[in-house]
Amino acid sequence: MNNFKILAINSGSSSLKFKLYDMPAGNICVGGIVERIGSSEAQFSINDKTKTVPIENHENAVKCLLEELLEQNFINQLNEIVGVGHRVAHGGEFFKKSTVVKEKELEKIEQLGELAPLHNPVNAMGIKVFSEILPQSIQVAVFDTAFHQTIPSYNYLYPLPYSLYQKYKIRKYGFHGTSHQYVSQKAAKVMDLNFKESSFITCHLGNGASICCIKNGKSLDTSMGFTPTDGLMMGTRCGSIDPMILPFLQKNLYLSVDEVEHIINNESGLLGISGISNDFRDVQISAEKGNPLSKISIKMFVKRISEYILSYASELKRIDGIIFTAGIGEHSAYVRREICKQLACIGVRLNSRKNRKNEKIISSENSEVKVLVIPTDEELVIAKDTYKLVHNLVKV
Repeated sequence: MNNFKILAINSGSSSLKFKLYDMPAGNICVGGIVERIGSSEAQFSINDKTKTVPIENHENAVKCLLEELLEQNFINQLNEIVGVGHRVAHGGEFFKKSTVVKEKELEKIEQLGELAPLHNPVNAMGIKVFSEILPQSIQVAVFDTAFHQTIPSYNYLYPLPYSLYQKYKIRKYGFHGTSHQYVSQKAAKVMDLNFKESSFITCHLGNGASICCIKNGKSLDTSMGFTPTDGLMMGTRCGSIDPMILPFLQKNLYLSVDEVEHIINNESGLLGISGISNDFRDVQISAEKGNPLSKISIKMFVKRISEYILSYASELKRIDGIIFTAGIGEHSAYVRREICKQLACIGVRLNSRKNRKNEKIISSENSEVKVLVIPTDEELVIAKDTYKLVHNLVKV
């Protein structure tokens, strides 16, 4: 097998997260993030060292990143990077797996921006910039929705007129697929299980949050839907609500569609209820100081997660493990404890000491269901998928 460098990219509206891998071994050469793109005081972090630099746009961010890789000898020349894998939020029904991106594919990713307006446009922008600056590298899109393509129609269809699905493809797509796939595969290894015969409930809990029901190694159901706004209460997103609230707001507050969309995506969730922050850590501190709305927002957050887990437990019949991952899932022993209290009815029991220490398996010996904390690594999934697609196309 050929050995070469793969760059895994996660583009945000004002950020660019990256990891450079030596593939196929999967060894990380370097990783970091460029934040506050568009500012004269952008933050460029690489290998835990941060410097403040002016970065006008994503093109400047990419140039700055590549210059740093050359300067610090992580690469000797740009053509060592033979593939760039990009996280793309929404693949619709058009993209069922990771794919090499050319003009036609890029156009489709941009069109799907209507379904993921906070994500697809900046994902597409990242692909464009790298295509221009690294024309010799193969660009690959790795879709958050791909893992969920195995969800059966009775779970992905909405109870709307079927003609709306036929004409507009209105259905559940699901997101965070690379994360759900990675942590469930990792958990199967930890538990010495055959992944293709395993059943997990994975909880990706961060500023964006979703839960996935995995049976025999395949996504059976997930909480996010047509867009990433559906499902759980999140940092700024409302999650599932009575749909008639939206026309009510439009009629009574004379709001436009864009204004309502802004409320449900940017002003709701933990931020909307607590009035403090979209960051769970800030809300928890506020709750500990006695802020009643912060306390309520945490109870709502925990309740909705628990309800999804219990509904998926009934769908699976047998659960090999419940997995917590992402920022809150990996680091908040408090959230895990509060959720698992609600799961006592299905035999979940935590080991308090292991939970506080964020150990891999945090359930007690007498727990009927294993509970695990598995750090996610979406970038590694991106790098692996990219390598699979490009290693036969590149002559080294």
